[in-house]
Amino acid sequence: MKEKLLEGIDYYYTEDGYIVLTEKYHLDKGFCCGNGCRHCPYEYENVPEPRRSELLTNKT
Repeated sequence: MKEKLLEGIDYYYTEDGYIVLTEKYHLDKGFCCGNGCRHCPYEYENVPEPRRSELLTNKT
């Protein structure tokens, strides 16, 4: 059974009401899903070009 996600640890809400997954969540998952997530610790390895280069350029 999967563990329940914890707000503030695995995800948080933006002011617009969107859910953002944290770096911890992605590390626990173990791979890049290819969606260009804000906190991807895998350097967007599964995101197709040219989007991957754009995300890497804008990563802060």
